[in-house]
Amino acid sequence: MCTRIFWNDNHVAKTVSRCMDWAVSDEPDLWFVPRGTARTGGADDAQRNHSWVSSYSSVVLSMWRLGTVDGMNEKGLAAHALYLDPTPEMYAADDGRASVANALWVQYLLDNFASVAEAIAAIEEVRISSRLLRGQQMGVHIAIEDASGDSAIIEPIAGQLVVHHGPEFQVMANSPTMDAQLANLANYKPFGGELPPPGDITSLDRFVRASYFLHYLPEPENVQQAVAGVFQLIENVAVPYGAPYQDGGVYPTWWEAGADLTNGTYYFMSTRSPSLFWVSLDDLKDGDTVLSLNPRDETLVGDAVARFEPAELVY
Repeated sequence: MCTRIFWNDNHVAKTVSRCMDWAVSDEPDLWFVPRGTARTGGADDAQRNHSWVSSYSSVVLSMWRLGTVDGMNEKGLAAHALYLDPTPEMYAADDGRASVANALWVQYLLDNFASVAEAIAAIEEVRISSRLLRGQQMGVHIAIEDASGDSAIIEPIAGQLVVHHGPEFQVMANSPTMDAQLANLANYKPFGGELPPPGDITSLDRFVRASYFLHYLPEPENVQQAVAGVFQLIENVAVPYGAPYQDGGVYPTWWEAGADLTNGTYYFMSTRSPSLFWVSLDDLKDGDTVLSLNPRDETLVGDAVARFEPAELVY
């Protein structure tokens, strides 16, 4: 499945990367969503839907045009949805609060908060609910980070949102939950144990390997190296096409995305293309029109701001 890596302890730029691993393509679209955009929470129960107007502009990736899976806002807050095995009563039961569906959780955070601390302080204001996506029940946990270097992992467990908040939470993968990932990490060097880094494609191994190589990543000399560092690490845990898991399933990496939170630049690379492209939020943030582009376009390379076109927001 997916992995997220946050390099917040270098002195050049706070940079983050993540990959999207899935059995089929999530058919991503890249959107610019201006501040002042009216949204609803996308919950199956329309009467419980939370409604809001975005306070901040953002650049985001949609999954099947049914929800937001990744992105960054103009204040340097980034958010990433990763798969977590669904469990009974994972999400809170109806308790009277307005609801935001798991598919719109990332968008809600980017629209409404300027920092990790703000988002965590407001974590109980809405109820996160489940919504079927193409007939699938999705378990989701969220990683957020900001330009100060702050970070948090938010996991819905037994009806509660369990929060791991602090700059030390740099790596995230899929199941098991963060507590179990950290307990496993303690078996490896240099995190308290004696084992060398593993090399499989399982979530546990990807978490350890990402943590291990992030620990040893040399100080960058410039922004380019700070961005390249997190992309190098995410490629180290990406899953090649055809690589099977123990259950026989194949969940390759379809794309890698990243952000320079210090300078407001969002990056994307399709694993079907050899080219990386990027967009600067400074060039877009004051616009008042929803824009979109197809990030799977293999001709995209370098600065792609000019490739955006006006679009109707469809989710």
